[in-house]
Amino acid sequence: MIQDKFQDLAKEFLGYLYDIRGYSKHSIVTYEVALRQMLSVSQPREEETLYILDITPFRFAIVKQHKKTIVKKLSAIRSFVKYMQEQCTMDIKLIGDEAIKVVASLPKPIEEQYIKEVLAQSTIQEQLLLSMLYGLGLRISELSGLKLEAIKAQWVRIEGKGNKTRELPLLLSLYQLITRYRQSYAPKVYLFEKSEKPMNTAQLRYILTKVFKSHGLKVTPHQLRHSFATHLLNHGARIADVSELLGHETMATTQVYTKLGSLKKRQDYMKAHPLAKGD
Repeated sequence: MIQDKFQDLAKEFLGYLYDIRGYSKHSIVTYEVALRQMLSVSQPREEETLYILDITPFRFAIVKQHKKTIVKKLSAIRSFVKYMQEQCTMDIKLIGDEAIKVVASLPKPIEEQYIKEVLAQSTIQEQLLLSMLYGLGLRISELSGLKLEAIKAQWVRIEGKGNKTRELPLLLSLYQLITRYRQSYAPKVYLFEKSEKPMNTAQLRYILTKVFKSHGLKVTPHQLRHSFATHLLNHGARIADVSELLGHETMATTQVYTKLGSLKKRQDYMKAHPLAKGD
């Protein structure tokens, strides 16, 4: 049956993303959900040597979801079709995948003073979690998989997206915090462990959310990454250096932070200039 064949190919595709492309488990779940939902309502068919995959029914099924969610799901399906075309050499025609325009939104960094206040009143584990995300601009998945052997006195080696490695400079104060943490918690393999296993992203996110919530703030791990980049740029760091620290493939991805910096400058100008007082 064609439907069964596509479901088997979907499983192979997910394995390919995880084993070969190095996608995170979180990304794999996102792709798996999109493909399962699509195949439950869209029936692929075969016409001579051509496979037809019409995802119009799927588009109707998810029409009320958030635009960004729809965009992600359509992207997952396009990647699946591309995999079948290139890796499985299948002749496939995809119908109903018209692109959706999403207005790009600027990230919202956390004020520096709030981060400092939270750090001053946190436990050593909370301090280290916040400092690794904000001090190095890490993704939560990168921190979850960070091994002790990758941490040196002045550098830390990070395994990023697609198994790409980057080395980040380690502040002396952060290295000293890591040393105190290791003396207190005695992790064996990973920096953050629980029952001798690496803490997953959900566990780390819970700690972070809880500590900021106690201060009346709603903060996500990615906001700390945004704050890392924005604050560096606001204090004069070069965009090329920030892009490299973040592990972005191109500086175009980092450009959004420069726009954010320009917005802040405009807001400060409107508050400060005498002629803008009435605006």
